[in-house]
Amino acid sequence: MRRRQFLTMAAGLAARAVTAGCFGTTFLAPPVLHARQDFPAPRQETYRVINTYPHDPKAFTQGLFFHEGRLYESTGGWGSSSLRKVELETGRVLRIHHLPARYFGEGLALWQNRLIQVTWKSGTGFVYDLETFEQLETFSYPGEGWGLTQDDQGLILSDGSNILRRLDPTTFQETGRIAVHYEGRPMRGLNELEYIEGEVWAKVFPTEDMVRIDPQTGHVLSRVVLTGILGPRRLPHDAVPNGIAYDAATQRIFVTGKLWPVLFEIRVIPR
Repeated sequence: MRRRQFLTMAAGLAARAVTAGCFGTTFLAPPVLHARQDFPAPRQETYRVINTYPHDPKAFTQGLFFHEGRLYESTGGWGSSSLRKVELETGRVLRIHHLPARYFGEGLALWQNRLIQVTWKSGTGFVYDLETFEQLETFSYPGEGWGLTQDDQGLILSDGSNILRRLDPTTFQETGRIAVHYEGRPMRGLNELEYIEGEVWAKVFPTEDMVRIDPQTGHVLSRVVLTGILGPRRLPHDAVPNGIAYDAATQRIFVTGKLWPVLFEIRVIPR
């Protein structure tokens, strides 16, 4: 009798744990609980370089996106973090805003003519006017800020784990979560983000890989390997790939990295 009661109680606790793991319509139970056979193996992809453009080799790129012919970039570093508007063809910085030395710049997104930038360990984000870079407000969020992007529902924030958080773009309150998994296992190290044609693309820190994520299920659809894209250039050990931008009008994909002297336009192809 005691054994039966124990099993019944354990089953109840497990059910409550699964229920508690739901936020809105997103399932938050650990991804490893999913049966592996439920998720087809991600496609293995690589790249073809279409064009190269200059990039400031002192820019510790943490966030990047493309808007109306220009690149917008968030750079990191204690005392060297910035927000930039950059000319694609020349790499020339057209406008720059320097963050106070106590902030380490990270992901960057655009919502209704407002630039939204998060920082690494301070739990502080900034909102700027798109045209002038005037700081309009600050906001807070728990944990670390890594990458940031947006879809039609609002903002999507990474923090280096396998969890992507959805944020309301006006109140910055959390509205949901996406538990990202690779064949049923947690996909950690999610860093810089970009929303491309219904998928969330993420750089995987500290590797040379990107992953393409279904935001509805959290399933990794494909793994894009960028190994060798820089050729024989020798860079500091922390100059890892970081920076994805997408030109929706022409379907161009751009990638760069921390302290990289170049920015690449690529086409993703089967590996």
